[in-house]
Amino acid sequence: MQLIDIGANLTHESFRPDFDQVLARARQAGVAQMVVTGASAAGSRMALSIARAHPGELFATAGVHPHHAVDYDDATDALLRELALADEVRAVGETGLDYHRNYSPQTAQIEAFERQLAIAADCGKPLFLHQRDAHDDFMAVMRAFEGRLGNVVVHCFTGTRNEMVDYLDAGWHIGITGWLCDERRGTHLRELVRDIPADRLMIETDSPYLLPRTVTPKPSHRRNEPMYLKHIVEELARDRGEDVDVTAANATATATAFFNL
Repeated sequence: MQLIDIGANLTHESFRPDFDQVLARARQAGVAQMVVTGASAAGSRMALSIARAHPGELFATAGVHPHHAVDYDDATDALLRELALADEVRAVGETGLDYHRNYSPQTAQIEAFERQLAIAADCGKPLFLHQRDAHDDFMAVMRAFEGRLGNVVVHCFTGTRNEMVDYLDAGWHIGITGWLCDERRGTHLRELVRDIPADRLMIETDSPYLLPRTVTPKPSHRRNEPMYLKHIVEELARDRGEDVDVTAANATATATAFFNL
């Protein structure tokens, strides 16, 4: 089984003490390649640096998460445009809207989102998107760029059936995380994932966040890491009624094509 983790926050400080061991455990669990998420100006620069240090194994995205949208300025835009030209950067993002916490004002989120969509339209690279509790505005912003964008993945999907249908009808991809394994808030996903076409479905850990709650034994530090992608794909395969090797192979093929790996 060869897996691709399309969303791992490997720039997070929790990975600094044992980064090499994290990668080794991922390899042992069959995770052959990982896309390191860029979620801020500094984080995107670091994601590219890490990817360059591990050619062929790690790749990067470059973007500003809606939580940090209030910090988006002309210098940030120029930096992201520069980073997006790097071969190791395979998508623009993480960008989008998050009205669940509103760490940045909604107007700032929309502006930062639009500016990053413009970068993707100009450079032709895929989009790595975030949406939480902001579906209507999210779709409105995306519609304004209709016909100008390439491939799109809505990562860490946690939404409703109607949201999923909107994304699929738009021709976008969906990323599934260990949220699937959360009996408190993710049980609805177990039914929804059956209806995602194999060529639109990708898998991710979003580590160090969202440690699958069904992992046993649980690590004492409760940190998620790419090695647990194998657990996620096993749960996903069960919910889709597929052999795990089929689910894994399809997700890997889809990610390979999407990110041009």
